[in-house]
Amino acid sequence: MSSRATPAEGTSSGNVIARARAEGRSALVGYLPVGYPDLPTSIAAARAMVAAGVDVVELGLPYSDPLMEGPVIQRAVEASLRAGTRPRDVIAAVEQVADAGAPVLVMTYWNPVEQYGVEAFAADLAAAGGAGLITPDIIPEEAGEWIAASDRHGLDRVFLVAPSSTDARLRLTVQACRGWVYAASTMGVTGVRERVDTRAEVLVARTRAAGGRLVCVGLGVSGRAQAAQVGSFADGVIVGSALVRAVGTGAGEAGADSAVDAVTRLTAELSAGVREAAPASLGPPVAGVAG
Repeated sequence: MSSRATPAEGTSSGNVIARARAEGRSALVGYLPVGYPDLPTSIAAARAMVAAGVDVVELGLPYSDPLMEGPVIQRAVEASLRAGTRPRDVIAAVEQVADAGAPVLVMTYWNPVEQYGVEAFAADLAAAGGAGLITPDIIPEEAGEWIAASDRHGLDRVFLVAPSSTDARLRLTVQACRGWVYAASTMGVTGVRERVDTRAEVLVARTRAAGGRLVCVGLGVSGRAQAAQVGSFADGVIVGSALVRAVGTGAGEAGADSAVDAVTRLTAELSAGVREAAPASLGPPVAGVAG
């Protein structure tokens, strides 16, 4: 594995999102699980997302008990695990996708990181050119080892907030995040929805009031109109299930090339959405968010 600059020395995901803000738009954050429908196709699809307009990539580390994932991602993760995808495959995928030019964060439940070794995972992720971790099932009070390791290796750490989060919880989470804050726009599991939960804009405003400088919204966005809607008030629009579904549909129709083509088409549509939004609620540009 080659040695690369850490996000603290180079470009963090927060800096990329801040640059999108400076352009007067929201950033597009795209999620795909590593190893679905197979390892090479998942890497090719993630690189294609970057070429088609994704600003930040989330690579999912397959886990046997994905508590917050909806059926689309659950099925993809199960298929990836059956194919033998493991954490070291994810680290290798990070290195290949990072070469495409966008920051790459790993979206992971905490147990695989703990089993791998927190310090070892942070060191290997940084060496692969990874930007950091998104950790949906660990709260800041229980993440001391990860906070210390991420500081040592200059990695972003993204914790989640939800509509049920109290103001005190929002402040604590914002203070623990490095890079940006992940606002889950609805209570429940991930999945494509016909409309974005109306509580999303309120949650973004509350998170900013708690000190969050960059707040990205996930859970439910599936098309151009929704991307534009969320992009009008959030610093980043996170899309997962719709992209995973595109991979699965494309692969089922004609294999790897079709899967990559399907992801490319959807990403271009979503990218157009965030660029056509009227960012009335974004506020002034944000700088200096890497540390």
